[in-house]
Formats: sequence, structure tokens, C-alpha cells
Amino acid sequence: MVSLNPPVCDFGMRAPGFDLLGVDGQRYTLEQVRGPKGLLVMFICNHCPYVKAIHQRLVEDVQALKLVGIHTVAISSNDVVNYPEDSYENMQLIAQQWHFDFPYLFDETQQVAKAYGAVCTPDFFGFNAQLELQYRGRLDEQGRDPIPKPNLKRELLEAMKQVADSGKGPREQIASIGCSIKWKV
Repeated sequence: MVSLNPPVCDFGMRAPGFDLLGVDGQRYTLEQVRGPKGLLVMFICNHCPYVKAIHQRLVEDVQALKLVGIHTVAISSNDVVNYPEDSYENMQLIAQQWHFDFPYLFDETQQVAKAYGAVCTPDFFGFNAQLELQYRGRLDEQGRDPIPKPNLKRELLEAMKQVADSGKGPREQIASIGCSIKWKV
């Protein structure tokens, strides 16, 4: 396992389009998943301990963001041959187990992850209503510990609420940390 940090936010970067298969058997495009106030695109996977540690907080924050007009989509881009825990079938199980109420999509070709410049899981891309990047930070300061600290600062939630209100993300952002995306060779 290699821990990586993504680069800082490239403010204004346009969200690359996609057309991917969801765990529900339906295909989803960027236009279908965007919310009236913005979109959170997150690259996650099933096996990463960083992602496993945040499932509950992630689901709660995504539900809160939906209330302010920010929709969410999760994408798994890992090589499933060398990492079978990240298979489409296991994606379906994880989505069901954690009650994902957002599309969880399979980027089998890894082209979407490359288009976004995703480097790790989790890697968060927060876009405003015009689909301009405004947040590329971490979920929160908790890290891999699944038990939340008291008074935990919910950085992604607060940043995306700011994006919903103003169209702009915070200037100061702390990069996410996680496992490297498992690229096909």
C-alpha cells in the first residue's frame, strides 16, 4: 500500500464528461448526475483502508450535501484483475451494505480517472453549478480512524456547502490522502 496525496485544487478546471456503468446496471453521464448547485465526484474503491474508514461519515456528508443541491457520484477505477476485491460485483455489495444513495460507477478502462487526474482513493473533486472545480481536499481531519474525534472538522462538507452558497470553494484546502489508484499494466 502506497499512501499518496493528490495535487492542490486546480480552480476552474472543467469536469470531464463520462458515460459509465453503475452498480444498479444503469449507465450514467456527467449531465445526469450533476446537481443544481454542483457535483462531488469521488474516486473510491472497495479494498482501500482509507476508504473503508470513512464509509459512514461519507454517506452522512453526501446526504447533507444533497439537501443543499450538491449531488454526488462515486467512481471506482482500479485494476480488478490484480485487485479482485474492487470488482463490479463487490462494488454492488459495498453500495448495498453502506446504503449508497448516489451512483457508484465502474471506470473499467480507467479513462475517466486519467481525465480527472485522480491519483488516490479517496480523491475528491468538488465542482460548482457550472462544473468548475472548487474543491480538491480531504473529507475531514480524521484520516483512517473510523471512530470520529469529538468536534471533528468536516472539511469537505463545509467546503461544498460554501460552493453551493457562493459558487466558490475555500482558498485553503488540505489534500486528501489514500492508496494509489491501481493502474492496469
